[in-house]
Amino acid sequence: MTKEEKNQLIESLTEQLNANEYIYLADTSGLNAEDTSNLRRLCFKRNIELTVVKNTLLKRAMDQSEKNLEELYANLQGPTSLMFGDAGNAAAKLIKEFRKKGERPILKGAFVEEVTYLGDDQLETLVNIKSKNELIADIIALLQSPAKNVISGLQSGGHKLSGILETLSEKTE
Repeated sequence: MTKEEKNQLIESLTEQLNANEYIYLADTSGLNAEDTSNLRRLCFKRNIELTVVKNTLLKRAMDQSEKNLEELYANLQGPTSLMFGDAGNAAAKLIKEFRKKGERPILKGAFVEEVTYLGDDQLETLVNIKSKNELIADIIALLQSPAKNVISGLQSGGHKLSGILETLSEKTE
């Protein structure tokens, strides 16, 4: 690879790092051709971009990135696959699901919502991160709950009140 090709690749990686809020580093070494193909298909179905990169080129791209990715430098050893998703937990869920069949891919680290997660032990934490849409749905449900309780209380109270008034009117007659 010529120096010019390397510089173009670094620029491309830098643009990808700047454009994505959810960056995952994984070790996919040890996967046979069939498993690698299945992983790539699953990534495509889930709208996750998977790229195998050289660590030195990735480190240079991280240096040029607008994001503070320095904490991930320590994990740039051995084969590295770069994953970009459109939700904070999408790649983590994919890795967890794929590992039901084997030991790989291994999570090296992730950069999600300006927070760095290091090591495979953070996979469960990343899986439990809620996406923006899930958080909005939770907030709406929480806001609707008290209103529903008030409305049902008023409706049931209205029936009780009318029953009490009817009973009292019958007693006075």
